Amino acid sequence: MSPSARATVIGSGRPNAASRRWRAVASIPRALTSRTGWRRAAGSTRSLPTSARSTSSPPIGTASQFDLVEYQAAIDCVLLPAIGLALVALPHLKAARWGRLLFVASEAASVPIAPLTLSGVTRTAIVRFAQALASELGHDGITVNVLAPGATRTPMVERAAAKLANGGDIEAQLRAMGQHNAIGRLARLDEFAAVATFLASERASFVTGQVHLIDGGASVLGPELPHLTAARKDTYA
Repeated sequence: MSPSARATVIGSGRPNAASRRWRAVASIPRALTSRTGWRRAAGSTRSLPTSARSTSSPPIGTASQFDLVEYQAAIDCVLLPAIGLALVALPHLKAARWGRLLFVASEAASVPIAPLTLSGVTRTAIVRFAQALASELGHDGITVNVLAPGATRTPMVERAAAKLANGGDIEAQLRAMGQHNAIGRLARLDEFAAVATFLASERASFVTGQVHLIDGGASVLGPELPHLTAARKDTYA
C-alpha cells in the first residue's frame, strides 16, 4: 500500500537558490470535505513547496464485493479531496508562473490489482485528472505528476501486518509483504521521498503528465499477493 493513500502533494514557488530549503505546504486531512476546507489547506502557496501525509486506504476487495455507497465513499475520500486542493492551489501557481503538483496515488493507478478495486478506480481517476492538468498548465511553468508507490513500510502497513500476523511475528509478516516485488522487500519512505524531491525540483522542469511507479519491480512479477488476497476489507484501514 502507498505511503500516502489520500494525500495530494502540492508544491509551488521556485526554491530559494541559496538555501535550497523546502517548507511544508499542506496535506489532506481525513475531514477535508468542503471547498472552504480545501482553501484553508492550500493557504497562500506561492512560496511553499511539498509535504505528504499518510492516511488509510479504501477497503480491500474485488469489484463485486462493494455496493454503490462504498464506491461513492471511496470517491469522496480519495478522488475529490485531491481535485479540490489542486483547483484551489492553481490560481497561486499560475500567478507565480512556476509550480509543482504531485499527486500521491498507489501502484493500483498503474497496474490492475483485483483486491484493490476501490483503490484502482479512484487512483486511476486521479491519474487522468493530473494528465489533463499537465496538458493545460505546461506553458505556465507548472508540472503535474503522479507518484504511484507499491508496498512501503509505513505505520499503516505496520498496522496491517499486525492484523495479518494475528498475534504472531509482525516483522516476519512485513518481510512476507515485501516479497511480491523484484527487490524482495518493502520500500522505505526515504526512497519514495527521493523521487518526490526530484519531481518537485528545478531539475524536473521537463517531466510532466507522468505516472511514476515506485514499486521495486512488482509490476514485472506475477500476481502473488497473499497479503491482499487473504486480507479482510478493513486490514489497511
